[in-house]
Amino acid sequence: MTTLAITGATGHIGGTAARLLGADVGALIVRDAARAPSIDGSPEVRTATYADGAGMRAALEGVHVLLLVSAAEAPDRLEHHRTAVRAAAEAGVRHVVYTSFDGAAPDADFTLGRDHWHTEQAIRESGMAWTFLRDSFYLDFFPLFAGEDGVISGPAGVGRVAAVARTDVAESAVAVLRDPAAHAGVAHVLTGGEAVSFPEAAARMSAILGRPFRFVDQTLDEAYASRRAFTDEQWQLDAWVSTYTAIGSGELARTTDAVERLTGHAPRTLEDALLGR
Repeated sequence: MTTLAITGATGHIGGTAARLLGADVGALIVRDAARAPSIDGSPEVRTATYADGAGMRAALEGVHVLLLVSAAEAPDRLEHHRTAVRAAAEAGVRHVVYTSFDGAAPDADFTLGRDHWHTEQAIRESGMAWTFLRDSFYLDFFPLFAGEDGVISGPAGVGRVAAVARTDVAESAVAVLRDPAAHAGVAHVLTGGEAVSFPEAAARMSAILGRPFRFVDQTLDEAYASRRAFTDEQWQLDAWVSTYTAIGSGELARTTDAVERLTGHAPRTLEDALLGR
């Protein structure tokens, strides 16, 4: 009987967790079977999307514990999450481990953090046991904040963020999935071991990657104006800009010991994350 399933296995967190768990994984739930990773134990590959309730129910038959990796950013992501949660409950899933966000709240400064809070509420109300992995922003993504000229621009000032490496999130998920009952009803806040500002991150990335980075602070008006060249979708603009304002507010600066408690090692640094250590 399949007892453990992982979604998002074609991505970094789901795929890393699946490879680390190996033969303990019963099924990989993916959108495209051709992209499913090859891992020890050869778990069954089942195809479904979060938006397809019937497909998700069928894919989750026989699953007791589910790692539900949050979907890619989209205007309808919350509804897709709710559909997947309903499907899991209807399929008989007993415990959901969900990758949420540090600071998830109905009024979170980071607008997509609100989607995570509502997804958490849907899971709480589903009757299934739950564990939330509330990770901070990802250390690995810091270079992606910069344009081709190496400039990171946004309304963050000297605010700090305790960003976490994606591999640390995956390893934390593995620790929970190996003994889910011990983590039932717990929201683990996963952060790095230090809080860094964009000016500091730019200096360190310049040294790590051997090319120049720098940070330019912006006003809200400047931030929105500079991004309208890329999209006219307000939800996306709000998400991009609020990434910086959430950091600037200081609400993401706290560090926790959750990664070390779960994995047994200190969180990776920015240098570790960017060098693949």
